[in-house]
Amino acid sequence: MEAVQASFDDLGRPLSDVTFCVVDLETTGGSAARGSKITEVGAVKVRGGEVLGEFQTLVNPDESIPAFITVLTGITDAMVINKPRIAEVLPSFLEFARGSVLVAHNAPFDTGFLKHYSRELGIPWPRFEVLDTAVLARRTLLRDEVPNCKLSTLARVFHATTTPNHRALSDARATVDVLHALFERLGPLGVTSLEEVCTFTARVTPAQRKKRHLAEHLPQAPGVYLFRDRRDAVLYVGTSRRLRARVRSYFTESETRTRMGEMVMLAERVEGIVCATTLEAQVRELRLIARHRPPYNRRSKFPDRLSWLKLTREAWPRLSVVKRILDDDADYIGPFGSRSSADDALAALHDTFRIRQCTPKLAKRSRRNACALAELGHCLSPCDGSVEPETYAAEVFRVQRAMTADPVELVDAIHGRMGDLAANERYEDAARWRDRLTALLRAVVRTQRLAELTALPELVAAAPHAEGWEIHVLRHGRLAAAGVMPRGTHPSGWVDALLATAESVEAGYGPIPAATAEETECLLRWLDTPGLRVVRGTWQAPLAAGGRHLERLTTLASHAKATTLTS
Repeated sequence: MEAVQASFDDLGRPLSDVTFCVVDLETTGGSAARGSKITEVGAVKVRGGEVLGEFQTLVNPDESIPAFITVLTGITDAMVINKPRIAEVLPSFLEFARGSVLVAHNAPFDTGFLKHYSRELGIPWPRFEVLDTAVLARRTLLRDEVPNCKLSTLARVFHATTTPNHRALSDARATVDVLHALFERLGPLGVTSLEEVCTFTARVTPAQRKKRHLAEHLPQAPGVYLFRDRRDAVLYVGTSRRLRARVRSYFTESETRTRMGEMVMLAERVEGIVCATTLEAQVRELRLIARHRPPYNRRSKFPDRLSWLKLTREAWPRLSVVKRILDDDADYIGPFGSRSSADDALAALHDTFRIRQCTPKLAKRSRRNACALAELGHCLSPCDGSVEPETYAAEVFRVQRAMTADPVELVDAIHGRMGDLAANERYEDAARWRDRLTALLRAVVRTQRLAELTALPELVAAAPHAEGWEIHVLRHGRLAAAGVMPRGTHPSGWVDALLATAESVEAGYGPIPAATAEETECLLRWLDTPGLRVVRGTWQAPLAAGGRHLERLTTLASHAKATTLTS
């Protein structure tokens, strides 16, 4: 019998035999290239599920640690003043990690810092193989299983023995548990070697390649495509400037998402909808996803599951988190992507203003017993009739102003509270109030931005296009018509014809009276196109009143974005 040469898969290194060095960093900012420094290094070396060793040290950054970093991590200047500098720490870490596969959650962040200081210090960077648990989680888990792939979320879902807390060694230990849990999920899929972990999403089976013919009938034009199964149910909706080329890519190695490979195997046909412009395709995609709720689309499937913060209209108004906007003349802000974000914003308002927090409807002359909040001075207590309607109305006006106009009073109050907490070294509590303030400000700014467009009965605008001008008709924040006007065409008659075919839009009520928030925000982004011209109607985009306060948190948000996946 002839000898058969083993394939690379056959020669792959079993995961149980590979030594992994799981690393996490704490830093003074989000980018080493922009001067941010490392303040802590934590690492755990594991093989076969057993811990071989741990590495942890604080690092003196030779500069003062920003206050918001101290709030986030709890690491202070006093803690690092006598600690070694990165020039001493980095060689020790590299020796600890030598011969291992480097693992991190959001690996580009951690390896980016390590490589930067290796170059700066003239230390040769070992050619580590790198595994990113954030990427591995996104390609392994379904959105129905986890709402996101943050380390804190995965640690909770997989019941990690260590809770991430923005300290390097704790986060590294939590990442070890997440790594092992992901390996357990991959085992039943036949992924048992390091090589398979690194490449399993890039494989394209012969059966997938054979389905390339499903794209042949599609044009090379902008539009929306829908993958359908044998029962004609929609599996996935996408958009592209070139339909045929994009759909063909699903049958090649350029498609590396495991879930898309599963979807392609179920697909029996692909439907294409040609659109006049890219914007029209984006809007149609949003509407089709909301209508069909395809199982393989991760986003935009459930616009009805968003949360709003509502200031009621009744004898004694109150705040509540709701799922629907009603025609009740109440004030709404949002939408919030999660109930927890809405609750954070609600807490910020309740802590600042003495509006009632009880839920029963109260008569104008209520004689109920006062609650504990009233006794503590946190509520004006309309329930027991101890406050005049005019006094309560003034408090409601302050809440309404913070929600719909300018939240300066609330911002100042919470910044003061955060400062007091930080001064008393209660950094986690200060961070919690920062998150609550951020949630509220984002909702205020989002609502104000939506209102800029939804208040307009009609706006016709044009942007440069390769063949002339792309023109869109927007009504109450909804796309009503789209087209491309060829060069040399007289605009007046062409626009009149487009308007004659435009969708009639009857405005409803609330911040998004005629479309979803995502659609209106898509239109707002298009209105920022360079060279855009208003053809009919008026349009100006003033800075939302809440925007100037949100800018005060921009630096913090920038760092948080870089560290969110490691938290």
